[in-house]
Amino acid sequence: MRAALKAAVGVLLASSAVPAFAGDVTSPDGRTVVTLDVDGDGVAFYRVTRDGKPLIADSDLGFLFTDAEPMRRNFTVEAETRATHDENWEQPWGERRFVRDHHNELSVTFREARDTSTRALTVRMRVFDDGIGFRYEFPESADMPVANIAEELTEFAIAPEAAADGKAWWIPGGDFNRYEYLYNETPIEEVGIAHTPITMRLADGTHLSFHEAALVDYSGMWLRRMEGSRFRAMLAPSSRGAKVVREGAFTTPWRTIRISDGPAGLVESDLELNLNEPNTLGDVSWVEPGKYIGIWWGMISNRWTWASGERHGATTERTKRYIDFAAEHGFRGVLVEGWNVGWDGNWFGNGRDYSFTEAYPDFDLKAVTDYARKKGVRLIGHHETGGNIKVYEDQLAAAMKLYGDLGVDWVKTGYVADAGGITSCNADIADPCVGDAEVFEWHDGQRQVQHHLRVLQEAAKNHVAVNAHEPVKDTGLRRTYPNWVAREGARGQEYNAWAPFANGPDHEPTLVYTRLLSGPMDYTPGVLGLVGDQDYPIASTLAKQLGLYLAIYSPIQMAADFPESLAAHPRELAFIKAVPADWSESRLIAGAVGDYAIFARKDRASEDWYVGGVNDATERNLTLDFDFLEEGRTYTAKVWKDGPNATYLTERRHDIAYDTVTVRKGDSYAVRLAPGGGLAMQLVPR
Repeated sequence: MRAALKAAVGVLLASSAVPAFAGDVTSPDGRTVVTLDVDGDGVAFYRVTRDGKPLIADSDLGFLFTDAEPMRRNFTVEAETRATHDENWEQPWGERRFVRDHHNELSVTFREARDTSTRALTVRMRVFDDGIGFRYEFPESADMPVANIAEELTEFAIAPEAAADGKAWWIPGGDFNRYEYLYNETPIEEVGIAHTPITMRLADGTHLSFHEAALVDYSGMWLRRMEGSRFRAMLAPSSRGAKVVREGAFTTPWRTIRISDGPAGLVESDLELNLNEPNTLGDVSWVEPGKYIGIWWGMISNRWTWASGERHGATTERTKRYIDFAAEHGFRGVLVEGWNVGWDGNWFGNGRDYSFTEAYPDFDLKAVTDYARKKGVRLIGHHETGGNIKVYEDQLAAAMKLYGDLGVDWVKTGYVADAGGITSCNADIADPCVGDAEVFEWHDGQRQVQHHLRVLQEAAKNHVAVNAHEPVKDTGLRRTYPNWVAREGARGQEYNAWAPFANGPDHEPTLVYTRLLSGPMDYTPGVLGLVGDQDYPIASTLAKQLGLYLAIYSPIQMAADFPESLAAHPRELAFIKAVPADWSESRLIAGAVGDYAIFARKDRASEDWYVGGVNDATERNLTLDFDFLEEGRTYTAKVWKDGPNATYLTERRHDIAYDTVTVRKGDSYAVRLAPGGGLAMQLVPR
């Protein structure tokens, strides 16, 4: 009763602009109230209400250690501080140019009150209109100079009355295929162990996304459902036993909950970006968004090989032909995979034979980069490790310097190994790859989190941007390190090459509201032939392949198909050439989780707008409004849309229709989205 009264008083005081009750912090719009407190057993907890209704019930905070007593009970509140922050900051690239960071903050220090320990722990809570973020802050402590964390006890207990009849979209955490799964759509009470972001829609229409921000020198967080709608943090494992080892004072990543009345607010939130530190690299004008083609789909679809031999894909001759096509059609880069020694034999989960500086005899790296430079094209480097970070880190400085010297300013890194199969070495953290004894780590464990930052920092020294595949999940670190331009971290287009309809038609409309909430994804759209290996059909219409450029954001966008297939679709290629990879504004103008998503995005380099997106297997007729356009201006809209009989289920997936209309602010446009279909529009002011 005391706690409920306290929360209610907090809502009342916030709405009347009076300082909130001690222990409560309210969002700037007054709708969300978070309480930090201890219960009768001295267990620290938080709770969240929205519009006066329970959203997150009392949820425990604390830790287990491998060599110390738990931090769970016997806490008292020692001190609290408050702050308010409101600023606009500029992204060097992104979905939007300017981001507003407006939040209220409550920091509470809890101290253990018992004979065996007086350890302290601070919880810093920030409350935004679009969600909350909190982290733990450990001070220097004589009682615990080194924290060997066995597990977090952080809970996310969705209030039962709010969770009833709610749905969740999630993929399994801790399974062999990392993040590369089709999404489950289940009742909240049927979630198991899930990766984040995990998205939920409550019965009243409230949308939630649980994730983390600023994952640095720590283990990635999974969510484990305990019972009902109560979840608890679960950290990715480590070969050392303790899942996290930190010395001295440190902070954890932020635990985040996006909160929105509907899907648009969820997608347009910048919560995790706002919880990261500002750019630490200084001038990053060398990080340039753009589009690329590559010697990749040929290997994915089994026409060529990464390994040397008669079917070797990465030859000097073939790369020059790709460079010619890129130069003719305005693509910034050409990705070349399989150029370096080490692909012969079993490289999956192995990587012991890779050289990141020595090319195969039929690939002349300097000649190719010189040729590209003369054509105004950049070669995109590739570092596949087979999950062997010991081998990679031993060569990292030389490999990045080589790329920097040759003007290769994007690199795609890869960690193809089963989850738990990252090959590291049994050595001190401060110098991870000294020593010969191998140990195995998880893709999202503390050791691999450290590795990715080491790669980013070495790349930045050489003005190289990183696109990581089989990565640790994105947690907004692109704000702090703007050369982390994209990641995979989900089931990408490549799966469409390996089986008929491998990524079902609802996969991309689900990614928008789940994986894409964490940050840019290198999904590799633009397979205009709509077939993979053995002519396996793709669950996509031709228009959907164009809509992917609007639905799945990345500052580096691939046209993944063969050059001859792209050239065989000149009108579609014209859209791919025109669509930007960097935006000043982005809005979701129509959509529902797992069903469809239509965006309006404004080019950062012009006054042009682009509209488009993707659909699931259900045919839809939409009326799109152009309320986002500038008042008083007239726009010519070119339209690429599904033909009247298009469907992903038959050869009619190739049917596409075109339209040109004149639109102004306040106008609307009726469009049919085919099963597995999509839409793309270019709006140019007159």
